[in-house]
Order: sequence, then structure tokens, then C-alpha cells
Amino acid sequence: MVTETAPGAALLETHAEVLDAATHALATREFYSRYPESPSPRVYGENAAQDGQSAFEEARNAAYAPLADQPSTGEEVGAEVSPYGPPLGVRYPELDIVAGVAAAQAAMPTWRDAGARTRAAVCVEIIEAINKRSHEMANAVMHTSGQPFVMSFQAGGPHAQDRALEAVAAALVEQERVPASVTWEKPTKGDPIRMQKDYRVVPRGLALVIGCNTFPTWNAYPGLFASLATGNPVIVKPHPQAVLPLAITVSIAREVLSAAGFDRALVQLAAEGEPVEGQDGLAKTLALHPAIKIIDYTGGPGFGGWLEREAGADGTLVYTEKAGLNTVVVDSTDNLKGLLGNLAFSFSLYSGQMCTAPQNVYVPSGGVSTDEGELTHEQFAEKLAGAITAFNSDDARAVEILGATVNPDVRSRATDVPGLAERLGGQVILDARPITHPTYPDAVVRVPALVGVDAANLPAYSQECFGPVAFVIRTEDTAASLDLLRSTVREHGAMTASVYSTDQDVLEDARDAAADAGVALSENLTGQIFVNQTAAFSDFHGTGANPAANAAYTDAAFVANRFRVITSRRHV
Repeated sequence: MVTETAPGAALLETHAEVLDAATHALATREFYSRYPESPSPRVYGENAAQDGQSAFEEARNAAYAPLADQPSTGEEVGAEVSPYGPPLGVRYPELDIVAGVAAAQAAMPTWRDAGARTRAAVCVEIIEAINKRSHEMANAVMHTSGQPFVMSFQAGGPHAQDRALEAVAAALVEQERVPASVTWEKPTKGDPIRMQKDYRVVPRGLALVIGCNTFPTWNAYPGLFASLATGNPVIVKPHPQAVLPLAITVSIAREVLSAAGFDRALVQLAAEGEPVEGQDGLAKTLALHPAIKIIDYTGGPGFGGWLEREAGADGTLVYTEKAGLNTVVVDSTDNLKGLLGNLAFSFSLYSGQMCTAPQNVYVPSGGVSTDEGELTHEQFAEKLAGAITAFNSDDARAVEILGATVNPDVRSRATDVPGLAERLGGQVILDARPITHPTYPDAVVRVPALVGVDAANLPAYSQECFGPVAFVIRTEDTAASLDLLRSTVREHGAMTASVYSTDQDVLEDARDAAADAGVALSENLTGQIFVNQTAAFSDFHGTGANPAANAAYTDAAFVANRFRVITSRRHV
């Protein structure tokens, strides 16, 4: 029985309503969002924006003081440079891995014994505290990922916080499926056999979250909070170029845990500078540490595959989200304007630097039937290029959608589309127009490009081309397009797929192809919902059914294996 003096007990009542609402939404899959996505002062307060900006600026060019109490080697690390130009100059304490692991293991029993609902309430308190600093987080996400500010606020703040709450709710539901204690009776000829059976949820052990550069909070929070809510201490290892958002997160978590009566060591940050060529990076070192029992990773397929093969070989749970070939099949439409506008936005949002952004657009060689008449393959491609151009025609508006390219690999493709097309055997339909950012002239900003290729040129489009380049692929017909969706996603993976058709038979075939390939499908999106967006508590992010990811945010499989159940039984 939890007493008033037990750690975290006071938060049970405080957040009971939130947990009830979140678990209800998870069960119904209805719209639910606790954290408002508008950065408006009417929502977050008149001074929130200025306070957030000031907090971000104060963190720059200094040692990150909120984590000074972590076990440290005494060294400082940090090499973040904003995609918009300026170095951040934040220095983080280098984690002493031996001492950090020991501290985390020592903190685990009290956290374990607090119980699932107390842990969930403490996690909600952490998320609430993060939400209050959403403007600060937006600046940190913007200047580590290159996202434009409003997107940084939404995706890096409230949307990530909703995903965190979703993971907490899912973890709570799965843990509470198991009763704490039962009296078991087996009928016999005489008196029944009676036993008392107690069921105890225990954590797997120490968890590791390996963050990504593009969505440092949105992709880290599901694993972080799923592990924490199920009793596992967490070491957060950010991408070297996106440390600050997760440093803020970890510092808040540690403050809340301490205030609730738990050990701060339950959450620690393992920052590193730029990896040295020829040396294993910190992520690999931590992943192979024998104390690590759970790993969550978002990033490229190379290291993700290594984690699955090597780190997972000894039974460590490895949850990965990697690269894929997000696919659009165009057959026909009764709203050409809406189709083109929707795709133009989807390609442009954050310059296509999203794991859900569309890349391969399959268009039949015979053309597309539309409400504006029949279009040849070439005419459709031209109209799509025109829609992207028109959508990004106002430079000042465009930079607030496009953001900045995040790394040299993306920039090399975006700045030489003709060279890319030549190497791939394609033709440039639309080159990536450069835009000078009015505030950050050093940022590399490009309007998305389109490259035309033939379906027979499979090598050209069967690898992820991350960033502002997409392919318009000429296929024999819609049936061939769906076959390519099925085969390429099965082999290479995808996070999203979409189809445009006025034919119900084609839509049914597309659903079958998506089910065969193991990818979520969007149909005839022509309004304000886009293929590269997912809603917490309703949309599963990823499926775990194709090579792009072996897990989904947030289903039962994502949380249930992070804990085990130990039974104690005795005769009554």
C-alpha cells in the first residue's frame, strides 16, 4: 500500500485525471492532445517567448550547469553548430560511464518498488515541466536540427510531449494488466487447493536512448518515457550535433525525480563531441556495455542494422527506426489542386528531412485522370513541379517551411541536383532553387527538387535520398506502381505510403499492397492532413513490419517487453 510519505505519492492524485484521459484516448484512438501546439502568448503566457529565447541564449558559450552533478570524468564535451550558422558553444560534462552505470543501478530498486502508477505520475510531472519550457526547447531544437521555429516548437515541444505521454499511458496499461495479487483455487474432490499468488513487475535493467539530429526530442521521448515508466533507469546519448534539447530534457527529469523523492541517477546524459575517425563512438561503447538491457535508436540503417545484429545478439532489446522509401502512388484524382498542394507541402516541410517525408512518386506512363482533364505523365510531373515552385515562391514565407539543411550529406545532394540526376541516370524536372535566409545568411536553404526516372532504373530510387530531392517514376500502369510499392518497401522499408485514386478497386488493391509491405497508408490526402504527419494516441508511427523500423510508436509491443513479471506463490 502506498503511503503519503512514499516517494512520488503526492503526484498520484495530482495527475490521476491526466492518466485516465490519456489511457482512455489510447484505447479509443480518438483525438487527444494535452499540450497545445500553438506558441501563442495567450496559451503559454505573455513572456514565454522572450523567456525561452533568453534561456537558450544563456546556455550558449558556457558549461551546462544543470548537469554539473552527474558522475563526470572532469572533462567537458560539445561541438554543436547550428544549421543556421552560429556555433552553440555549449559544453557538457562528460559522463563517467562506470560511475554513471553504478549510480543508475543503485537507483533502480526504489523506482521499481514505487509501482507502475506512481512511476507514471512522476513521468507526467516530468512532461508537464518540459511543457512549461517549450519556447526554450523550440530554440534548442531549431538551432540543432535546422527546423524552422514554428515546427521546432510544435514537433520538438507539444507533439513530442504528447508522444511521451502516450508512451507513459501505454506502459501503464500493460503493467496494470497484471493484478498485484490473487487467491487461486483449483477444484478437487475434497477441499479446493488454494494458493496466494503475488505478481511483481520488475524492470529489464538499464536503458539507452540514442538520439538523432533531425528530431532530437520527438524521436527520443517514446523510448525514454516507455523505459522510465516501466522501471528502467535511462542513459540518454544524444547526436553530437543535437545535444541541447536532450540536455534540457534530462536536467528537467532529474529535478523532478529528486523533488519526488527519487534518485536523479535514474536519468543521465551521455554527451560527446564529434566522433574521432577510426575510433568507436560513444553510442557503440554504451550499446555493448553489459549493463545495458534496452536500446532505442533513430538514425541511419547502417548503425541501426549493427545495433540489431551486434548489440541485440546477447538478448538486449533493440528498438530501431531507420531509413526507408516513402512512396506515393498516383492513379487518378477528383481534386488535382488539393493533391498538388498537399504534396508540395509534404515535400517542402523541413526540406524533406523527415523520416516520413515522401520520396518516390509513381505515375503511370499513360497519364493521370483528373477533374481538370487527362494529364500525360509529363504534364503531371510539370504540374507537380509548378506546385512546389508556387508554394515556395515567397522566400520569406518559404524559409519558415523549409528550415535549413541539417548536414553536409544533405547539402551535397541539394546543391548539385543535376550531378545527382546524371549519376542516377535520371532527368531534372525541377532543380533545387537556393534561398537566402533573411536572418541567417549562412544557412543552406533549398526548394525541393524533382528528378524523373524510369521504373526500370531501380537502383536510382531504391535507396533513401534524404532531404529535398524526390523522384517521379514512370511506371507501366497503376498495377505496376502498386507492385513496386509492395516490393521496394518489403526490401528497403518505408515509414509512409499514400495513394491517389477515384477508383475503389484501386484503393482496395493499395490497401492490400500496403498490408503486404507492412506500411501505413494514407488515401487521397488533399486537405490539411499530410502524409508526413502522425497524431499521438491515434496514429501508430511506423509498424515494425518492414525494414524501416522494427517497432511502432506506441503499441503494446513497444512497451510490454521492457518489464518482466515475477511471481511469488504460497499455499493458503
